Amino acid sequence: MTQGPHFSDSQAALFDLDEAPVQPVPDSKLLPSYIKDHRARLRERFRIGGADALPDYELLELVLFRAIPRQDVKPLARQLLEQFGDFNGVISAPAMRLAEVIGVGDAVVTELKVVEAAAHRLAQAKVLKRHVVSSWDALLTYCQTAMAHGEVEQFRVLYLDRKNVLIADEAQGRGTVDHVPVYPREVVKRALELNATAMILVHNHPSGDPTPSGADIEMTEQIREAAEVLGLTLHDHLVIGKSQELSFKAEGLL
Repeated sequence: MTQGPHFSDSQAALFDLDEAPVQPVPDSKLLPSYIKDHRARLRERFRIGGADALPDYELLELVLFRAIPRQDVKPLARQLLEQFGDFNGVISAPAMRLAEVIGVGDAVVTELKVVEAAAHRLAQAKVLKRHVVSSWDALLTYCQTAMAHGEVEQFRVLYLDRKNVLIADEAQGRGTVDHVPVYPREVVKRALELNATAMILVHNHPSGDPTPSGADIEMTEQIREAAEVLGLTLHDHLVIGKSQELSFKAEGLL
């Protein structure tokens, strides 16, 4: 099958429990008192102070409580953070990599992925059907939430109506660690199907460096030219890194 052009990053409880064996609590279904008290204290601190009152490992413990109800989860929380860097890195890590960590089974993976999905939905809700210019910061936050921690490149297109209201956010492709196939014809065709009049391109660089490659620049120009022929506007192309993003428009590349 002919390969299409691609962006390149050359530079750059609810579930059955099957985690590690739980030590039984003799003659009782209750938690050992030291674990029960610790969980109660964490929950109380969260209720009073919110997420800002807890470091990453304690916030992660709160998530793990549901998946592992009768075991001290602090060692697992610290192990996950050591493996994936921070809370966002743990939540966004691929299920297969999470499952490689000792003590992580289906219940833990599912709980973490539910939190990730909820975060994406909440961030998306702040930008979908809203005027892009007035919600630009929220748009950048959404792109960072959805893509910054991806281990392979993803290419998304944000389609806008004539009032620059975001009407659709669609993934156009997933690739490898340093490239993703992109087909300009399909990008523009989808805009016509949605009655969109403008677009914003978004893709991530798993390396963390948002500097665009030559292939990124070339493909952006191809999409811009194809869109222009049909009266569509390409507003920007955002490259999402681990902690920052790059705007083609701001850099004079578009």
